[in-house]
Amino acid sequence: MNIALFFEQLLNGLQLGMTLFLMSAGLTLVFGVMGLINLAHGSLYMIGAFCCAWITKLSGSFLLGLLAGFGGAAIAGVIIEVIVIRKLYKRDHLDQVLATFALILIISEGTSWIFGSSPLYLSIPSWLSGSVPLPEGGSYPIYRIVIIAIGLMIAYGLYLLITKTRLGMRIRAGESDREMIAALGVDIRTIYTLVFALGAALAGLAGALVSTLYSVEVGMGEPVLILALVVIVIGGIGSVKGALIASILVGLVDTLGRVFLPSLLALFISNDHVATLSASLASVLVYILMAVILAIKPQGLFSIHD
Repeated sequence: MNIALFFEQLLNGLQLGMTLFLMSAGLTLVFGVMGLINLAHGSLYMIGAFCCAWITKLSGSFLLGLLAGFGGAAIAGVIIEVIVIRKLYKRDHLDQVLATFALILIISEGTSWIFGSSPLYLSIPSWLSGSVPLPEGGSYPIYRIVIIAIGLMIAYGLYLLITKTRLGMRIRAGESDREMIAALGVDIRTIYTLVFALGAALAGLAGALVSTLYSVEVGMGEPVLILALVVIVIGGIGSVKGALIASILVGLVDTLGRVFLPSLLALFISNDHVATLSASLASVLVYILMAVILAIKPQGLFSIHD
């Protein structure tokens, strides 16, 4: 095995995992605390990417672009929660799915109308464009390491927020018994808005961070949303800790599987069928992982209280 390639793909898996964590952390809180299925979460990721690309091109500053992606998605989240989502809390899941699916279409058309249908492209800023050495002569981009570091810092920040603050206590209490916490005088509607805005902001930050790695285009949030849903099912609905562990697992399994599965299959079957079979298996590895974990722990790895 090529050691340099292994370490490179290991870090790629961690980087994908951190991106998925930023997407899934807010989504799992919204699902766990509010009981809301939000299919439009991927659209908030897209909004963050477009805001970042737009502001970066206008100002020439990628840091301002990141702030715009984070803040723009948060503002969009508040608007969506107040106008649409607030009316869905007492509705059944089918109504939530239909309403948030309609939001996907509305946001996609609105984004296309504002920014156009052509993809936008950003370059990695020069001060983040270097690389660091890896074992056996390899190298790895500094920018991807920055994404990993940001994901880990936000994971620690969310841990402190959920477990060490009064707001976190109210969030956990709202997940357990929202009627009781409302009866005690806590403004549960404000907590819901804050949680939804936080989740939207994290999704927007994820979109902003990857805007230099992939093209920024309408519909870019849906593929990531699917993996984020897999993450929250594996990690346990409502658990930030579970979202972190599951994101890393999914990122590593998806990345390493796509790279090394062909070589592994070549040991057992003829080369004529390796390419077709490995491509098919690699695309479903994360779902096989989900099925295995749910067979062992049907509620996922953790709960919101872990």
